[in-house]
Amino acid sequence: MPLLDAIAGPDDLKRLPLPELPRLADEVRGELLRIVSDLGGHLASSLGAVELCIALHYVFTAPHDQMVWDMGYQAYTHKLLTGRREQFKTLKQLGGMSGFCNKDESPFDLFSTGHGGTCLSTAMGLAIANDAAHADRHIVAIIGDASLGEGMALEALNHIGHVKPNMLVILNDNKMSIAKPVGALSRYLNRIITNPLYNRIRRDMLKVVAKLPKGERLVELGHKMEETLKGLIVPGLLFEELGFRYVGPIDGHNLPEMITTLRNVNATMRGPILLHISTIKGKGYRFAEADPERFHKIEAFDLKTGVQKSDRPAAASDRRPKSAPVTASFTEAFSRTLIELGDTDPRIMAITAAMPEGTGVSAFAKRFPDRYIDVGMAEQHAVGLAAGLARAGLRPVVAIYATFLQRAYDQVMHELSLQDLPVVLTLDRASLVGEDGPTHHGVFDLAALRPLPNVAVLSPKDPDELAAMLRWAATSAHPVVLRYARGGILCGEPIAKSDPIVAGKAELLKSGDDLAIIAIGSMVYPALQAATALQQRGIDAAVVNARFAKPIDRAMLRELATRTGAIVTVEESQIAGGFGSAVSEALDDMGLSMIPLGRIGLPDQFVEHGKRGELLSRCQLDPASLERRIAMWHATIKTAGHEARFTAEPAP
Repeated sequence: MPLLDAIAGPDDLKRLPLPELPRLADEVRGELLRIVSDLGGHLASSLGAVELCIALHYVFTAPHDQMVWDMGYQAYTHKLLTGRREQFKTLKQLGGMSGFCNKDESPFDLFSTGHGGTCLSTAMGLAIANDAAHADRHIVAIIGDASLGEGMALEALNHIGHVKPNMLVILNDNKMSIAKPVGALSRYLNRIITNPLYNRIRRDMLKVVAKLPKGERLVELGHKMEETLKGLIVPGLLFEELGFRYVGPIDGHNLPEMITTLRNVNATMRGPILLHISTIKGKGYRFAEADPERFHKIEAFDLKTGVQKSDRPAAASDRRPKSAPVTASFTEAFSRTLIELGDTDPRIMAITAAMPEGTGVSAFAKRFPDRYIDVGMAEQHAVGLAAGLARAGLRPVVAIYATFLQRAYDQVMHELSLQDLPVVLTLDRASLVGEDGPTHHGVFDLAALRPLPNVAVLSPKDPDELAAMLRWAATSAHPVVLRYARGGILCGEPIAKSDPIVAGKAELLKSGDDLAIIAIGSMVYPALQAATALQQRGIDAAVVNARFAKPIDRAMLRELATRTGAIVTVEESQIAGGFGSAVSEALDDMGLSMIPLGRIGLPDQFVEHGKRGELLSRCQLDPASLERRIAMWHATIKTAGHEARFTAEPAP
């Protein structure tokens, strides 16, 4: 009988004899590979943390002992061992299990996570409260080497070392962040000391040793010892100086050593302790070990070959309409145009925060390695760095996922908006992103950025328009934000020819006299399709591609409002403070507040995970839902007359 079949929770795990645990680790890896190869998910990190999860639940008593996982994509084994094996078969599916730790999913998950670098702060809060209450529980924070360089994590390390609460920090060091590790801290963990005295003594000793009999072999042995000692000494010095008791590094795949170390730490040590473990990202699956970046997060793939199942039939709810063309994605269009700009303008610099592949800047990096900077998981620094480059006369383009720009909001305000510097922020995944869920949906940036002076905010309807917007943004003397959805256009035929990009000017795509639909970004093509269907109902709707969320095209808005007498806005972002709010404010400013306005967008709640097509349908942003909602709203205002103003309620 498989050992995993008998484990319904951590208590069952504790009953296993220690020699059986490696067999359990093999079974867990098999389960991870089976499920993730079918459904997709964050694989390489989870494979590398199997023994860590087993050891933690073998030694500690969760949820009484409180474990806080940073992000959570290395915690799939944690989910399997805490009574969620059946749910695991629904990983990242609509209504199924989250791909990250989720406080609403299990009492073993203390926080809903998804952004790196947060666990040290939250765990410290738990530890301080625990010490104040003299509670008999252990607090454990598990963080990866990539997250350790994030600003919030560094601030927490400094504060923990000062306050010295009783807590254990486990640094899972796999020498691989999502992309190549970046920063002095990473080098500190992986390279030899650079102290001049140390290196002078080292050189002198090598000269002496080389003159001895068989000196060359002794020098070679010395190099090997040095490589070993650097890992034992250097990291310890860093964390000891910060106020931690340092233990390690130890082999994160050696279960007896891990369990013994954790037990000893609990029994003999107090205050903040840092346990440094070394693991292999992708452990146990040769394709993931060979290419951990590709397998960090992967769609469904063939287990035997490691090749992604790109030709797997899509679920019915996620299939594109037959009329939908096969076009480049927004990310591909951005990548291609960025290189084009780099070829013609030597001032163009590309910056990303540990996401070169996902944001599409990796191709630019290969073409122009001296004009590319990956700052690591440090979005605040990325924006501040861009400000400095812009002040020096360069033209930086900062590529960040929309959800991660939230971390750099202060820098966007203070370093870009206030200074009025020509930096281009390109926000990929500024939409519902699908299976990664509420921590990754890029739907709050539009409302956050609109109030900032000097900043233009644009959203393209398709990849070709994104290319045109990026070319325009590269010539602007002010900060520009380009926000675009995951993937490509949702439905309909791409428009062959569009108007040139002009600051603050919208694009009329379809004339109409009964009402005007003003859509922005990913919602333009669904709005066009909805307008075609409305025509069959006898409703003649104009359709406008807004292009700019800021500044609004007031001239076109005034003309449409006075001619049609009714406006509907459509956006794939939070309706509170979003594009519809911008249109409402503009109508008020122009003395047109009596014009009926319907605002359609995302509801005032976090949207769960699931395929993007499923989520759009559930939020009633698909073309059929738009047609129905706009028709019902139009019927309402015709009945009530134009004396009152109505707002379309967001979908539940």
